[in-house]
Amino acid sequence: MKKSLKSVDCDYCQKPAELVTGATIYPHRNDLAHLRFWRCVPCEAYVGCHKAGDGTTPLGRLANLELRKAKNAAHRAFDPMWQGGKMARKPAYAWLAGMLGIEVKDCHIGRFTVAQCQAVVAVCEKEAA
Repeated sequence: MKKSLKSVDCDYCQKPAELVTGATIYPHRNDLAHLRFWRCVPCEAYVGCHKAGDGTTPLGRLANLELRKAKNAAHRAFDPMWQGGKMARKPAYAWLAGMLGIEVKDCHIGRFTVAQCQAVVAVCEKEAA
């Protein structure tokens, strides 16, 4: 793959990540083969890219297996709040930011740590109860 003008460093080892296609990350998923991802092989961490622009802007931070599982759990807990019509998406993120004590501009599950993802699950479960 052509080298990107952007550089993304691994959040774990701080070394440069490589830009690859979905065929590398998900060889069994033909529907993802054309997408781009940043990955760090030694850390087994990766993140997808925004489709807009040149397609190399990361969707969040590189995530290892533990963080990928935590982000998936956070999305499973939070997304139904706005996808199910309980709230519109922007107000839902504003609510979540308030519950987490962070700025709305910083409220992006793709950028969260494991601990922040766990906090998302906790506040969403409490809200659903």
